Amino acid sequence: MPYAPNVPNGVGGNYGANAVPTYVMAEAETAPLPKITITDPPPPPPPGRRTLISRLGDLPMRVIYRSVLGVTGAVAVAAAGVVFFVNGGGEGTPTAAGPQARPVASEPPAPASDAGPLPAPAAVPVTSASASPSFSASPSSSTSPSSSTSPSSSTSPSSSASPEASTPAPGWSALAAAEADARVPEAPRTRKLADFPGRAAATRGVVKDKRSGITLPRFTKEWKLAKSSPFATRRLLPAVKGAGHRGLLATCPVPIAVQDDLKDTAFLAARWTLNHHPDGATITWTASQPIKAGKRDGWLLGYRVRYEVDGKKRTSTAAVALVDVRDSKPALVFVTIPEAQKKRFADINKVMSGIRAL
Repeated sequence: MPYAPNVPNGVGGNYGANAVPTYVMAEAETAPLPKITITDPPPPPPPGRRTLISRLGDLPMRVIYRSVLGVTGAVAVAAAGVVFFVNGGGEGTPTAAGPQARPVASEPPAPASDAGPLPAPAAVPVTSASASPSFSASPSSSTSPSSSTSPSSSTSPSSSASPEASTPAPGWSALAAAEADARVPEAPRTRKLADFPGRAAATRGVVKDKRSGITLPRFTKEWKLAKSSPFATRRLLPAVKGAGHRGLLATCPVPIAVQDDLKDTAFLAARWTLNHHPDGATITWTASQPIKAGKRDGWLLGYRVRYEVDGKKRTSTAAVALVDVRDSKPALVFVTIPEAQKKRFADINKVMSGIRAL
């Protein structure tokens, strides 16, 4: 290899024969640069499914308000349509059955005329008068005069219950209502009270009823003093099992309308006493006679009361006496004794014969 002369290195220096030219150095092999790769980030997960209620918050409030008002209006219109349909299209809309009937007040029965007898009065509701014997002027409810059968079975005894009275139907007098009551037959002809067998209970002194204006014998043993209200005086016999009723002796000013004839007033009073017998009781007359209570006139009615207790027929023997006392309503003496205590029937004679006006 021939010797290479010294040549400049191109930069201003002389490095001898081993010098490497600059262009050779520039072409020298270099280490490759690492390859940089940019990786795209993973996509975000899809959002979860939201409920309808949670999405309401994204709506403007004006939309919510309009929606609520629209739904409310629709419900109101539907409800009005249902009511209209149920009521048959309103009061003015005719239906298949025709216009609606209006209730008409019942008219009182016409007074008696020559055309025929009075019709039977309608039943009258009974009003209790438990506080005072000043009752309204007429007996309890009546039934049709054409009925001759006794009422059905009775309920518990009412001898110790408060007296009850009622007013007659409009247009009817108290006497006409009583005469049309199937429970009470036509007033009997004059007939003397039976003299009941047996011995009357012992008496001592008299019971003085100043409110009624009379006195009567005072029994000393079996007849027990009881709470008098609403009567003026009251006594009771002991209760008898299964009888449905027990003996009652009571006095008070007559609690019904006073009639012109004392006998008619006694007739109304006897009907009124059915309030103090078991329900469904009916009357059969046994006596009707004038009496004297000292110097005052009176009238006595005797009768048998029939009723049922627990499906079994029962009877009581009863009597009422009215005394025309001075300056007051007539005094009433009422006694009733059931068949189960028939040993005391003679007490009826004792009481009725011992009434005196004060």
